[in-house]
Amino acid sequence: MQIKNLKKDFGGEEVLHDINLEIDKGDVVCILGPSGSGKSTMLRCINLLEVPTSGEIWVDGTQINAKGTDINKEREQLGMVFQQFNLFPHKTAQGNVELALRKVRKLSKEKASDIAVEQLARVGLADRADFYPIQLSGGQQQRVAIARALAMEPKVMLFDEVTSSLDPELVRDVLNVMRDLAQAGMTMIVVTHEMGFAREVADRVVFMDEGVIVEEGSPEEIFENPQNERTQNFLGHLNEQ
Repeated sequence: MQIKNLKKDFGGEEVLHDINLEIDKGDVVCILGPSGSGKSTMLRCINLLEVPTSGEIWVDGTQINAKGTDINKEREQLGMVFQQFNLFPHKTAQGNVELALRKVRKLSKEKASDIAVEQLARVGLADRADFYPIQLSGGQQQRVAIARALAMEPKVMLFDEVTSSLDPELVRDVLNVMRDLAQAGMTMIVVTHEMGFAREVADRVVFMDEGVIVEEGSPEEIFENPQNERTQNFLGHLNEQ
């Protein structure tokens, strides 16, 4: 996956400035940075939920934001999990996972059901398939959201601060699912404030501030020996907390 010279303007204000990033298949890239640094906007541009002002996004040899591209078709390659769970309250966990399989992939009820059961088991929720969102904890709802994204067989998974709205005791189960995905070879871009997760799981860490990539490197390079003063200040502030 390649991101080339990505820019995004909102109302004449450029919030992403010339983002360049290359991610190999199976890589886990963690994006760090203060609030308002452009991390979530970058993910939304990658998933084409926001249309980039300029630049190119390439997935598996195809420029997915090229003029005339079927955005909905290309978006299927990119699973995205948000801070909010966005589950349908009137559908069970299994029903939430099945929905896009039926509506987008046009699978039969039986095939969609088989995939949903498989993916719920993958995130540790085989015994919660018939539960409605209101009957599930926040961490369980987030794992349903992950299962829903995985069911579409994306080439890249995008995670946008997926643990930030969870109670601390629920964070671990969600991070464990993400660790398992990483170990299974899933290509992942993870916007996170979970520094322990980034240290342990990331192949590469990217620090963003004010809409630019300030510094990137291995977890050891970024956490143990950051070169840029802005990175040093950000990590130093976290260590003081």
